[in-house]
Amino acid sequence: MPPDFLYPLHDEIVANVRAALAEDVGSGDLTAQLLAAEQSGRARLISREAAILCGRAWFDECFAQLDARYGTHTTIDWQVEEGGKLLPDQRICELSGNARTLLTGERSAMNFLQLLSGVATKTRHYADLIAGTAAQVVDTRKTLPGLRLAQKYAVRAGGGGNHRLALWDAILIKENHILAAGSIAAAIAAAEDIARAAGERCRFVQVEVENLAETQAALEAGAKMLLLDNFSLDMLRQAVALNQERAVLEASGGISEATLRPIAETGVDRVSVGALTKDVRAIDLSMRFVAAC
Repeated sequence: MPPDFLYPLHDEIVANVRAALAEDVGSGDLTAQLLAAEQSGRARLISREAAILCGRAWFDECFAQLDARYGTHTTIDWQVEEGGKLLPDQRICELSGNARTLLTGERSAMNFLQLLSGVATKTRHYADLIAGTAAQVVDTRKTLPGLRLAQKYAVRAGGGGNHRLALWDAILIKENHILAAGSIAAAIAAAEDIARAAGERCRFVQVEVENLAETQAALEAGAKMLLLDNFSLDMLRQAVALNQERAVLEASGGISEATLRPIAETGVDRVSVGALTKDVRAIDLSMRFVAAC
């Protein structure tokens, strides 16, 4: 599942982990000093519930950075693939190495894995709800500060798609932009000029519309992506008929588990759901030490 983000994911992982360890370990783990410096240990990571596993690279990086800091070596034997299904009480991986390092890295590594698995699991649930339709569930910019790319990666691991990463990689024309430009057509024309100047950095131009009249105006102006904001089911069906496959149609606003499939069945291409990354419950995992430490 290689991500197609505009900058290396590895760099983001390293930065995420560096920040997490600075926050949690700081100048050193005082409690870990209760153990002998050269003592070794072995541990198992267990899932407490059914889930989709996501975040192995962040987990690995936590121990890689601690190994570099303390001159130790941690071995991690993964037994579930990234994006794989977890069952309750399933063994996810086994770790061996310096006992102090294992204990110091435990919480930061598990925090990443629990959070990102939570995002992937929720995304898979939503994707399954619209299975068999032509629509794809996609995320929004409603992410945890500093972890946007990580969470958007987790959405992909769960079978969803990504909307724009940030303000810098796509254009989304909203009501105030249209008012400032004078019309939908003028706003689209200006946005296309900006997109051409930005080159590959701008991945798409999308126009948010609030009714069928605006939908028609945007299509006549050559819009290739429309965000249908808080449309009723009947309005969505009419927008699909009006569109005639000219533009990518994305439904947005107040999407819930109850409304997701009926919206997808109207024929829209995408349904954006802020809850994928905003309302996340971390997956329950447990690390058990199986050798003296």
